[in-house]
Amino acid sequence: MRQTLKPLLIGLASLCPSPIVGHMFTIEHEFDATVVTLIDEGETHLQGDVTVNAFDDCVTIEQLDPHTDRLNRITLSMRQIRDIGAALNLPEGVYRLPDKG
Repeated sequence: MRQTLKPLLIGLASLCPSPIVGHMFTIEHEFDATVVTLIDEGETHLQGDVTVNAFDDCVTIEQLDPHTDRLNRITLSMRQIRDIGAALNLPEGVYRLPDKG
């Protein structure tokens, strides 16, 4: 897995109120990306699968909208991924992270 994505996923998982047991996800290492697919399993209020594609220069998050049959995609720069990872461990406020030289 791309090293820049791993801290973000660990941080997001830490927000879950209880340990995740029995939930399914996949990890695939493609030629140009690491692809993580999250499968929403359960009985009610299910959402479509979420696919996270980690490339060298960006990360995309995709989910099919069953109502419109359209794929929704968000593209984040590596700087935005770094900022999300940092934000998971900071209190409410406004921050500016220093550039890595």
